[in-house]
Order: sequence, then C-alpha cells, then structure tokens
Amino acid sequence: MSLLAAEGRIDKEIDHIEGKTRADHAGTMNQLFAAYARGKEAKELMTILGEAALSDDDKLYAKFAEEFEKRYVSQGFDENRTIEETLDLGWELLRMLPRSELKRIKPEFIAKYLPKKQQ
Repeated sequence: MSLLAAEGRIDKEIDHIEGKTRADHAGTMNQLFAAYARGKEAKELMTILGEAALSDDDKLYAKFAEEFEKRYVSQGFDENRTIEETLDLGWELLRMLPRSELKRIKPEFIAKYLPKKQQ
C-alpha cells in the first residue's frame, strides 16, 4: 500500500474514532504526510540533479523524509506503539523543520506538543 493511500485510510479512521484520540491528531498527520511528500520530491531531485542543486530547505526535507521512513513508517512487527506514542514521535520528527513550516497545525498544538530543541 502506498503511503498516500495509507493517509487516506487513516483520515477515514480518524473520523470514526472522534474523541478517542488527541485533538492534535488530524493536523499532525496532515503536516507529517505533507512534509514527507515534499521530502520525497527533494530526494528524487537529488537523485537526478545531485545534492548541490538542492536548496537548504530541500535538503532539510530530504533528511526529514529519510528519518520519517526509518523511525515512523518502518515500525517493526514487535513494536506496538500507542496512538499517543505515535503522535509524540511525529512531533519529535517535526522538530527537524522550522516552526514557520508547520502551517497545517493549529498554533496552540505547536505550543503544547512541539518539543524544544535540546541546547
């Protein structure tokens, strides 16, 4: 199943579990998949044109896509994350991006859930 098909399925499931998940669920998932799609495009450009042709933002999104695949999508069969753990992992990954890029999430959820970068 493609990731975009999975996103559609997840969106339908979210409608059915209203009240059984956190309020930030829909916006967080939308932002994660949008960032992943942009990162995949950047990775494709990198393959064709080389890394030097990418902007700093493109490089950042390509790195995000790699981490998203490795840590979020590639959940092993022996790993059983709760919805809260999955959302927290999503926020941890979103921390890779500038706050100004998080346009699909309400500001109050960003303030509440976005982990602070470690100094």
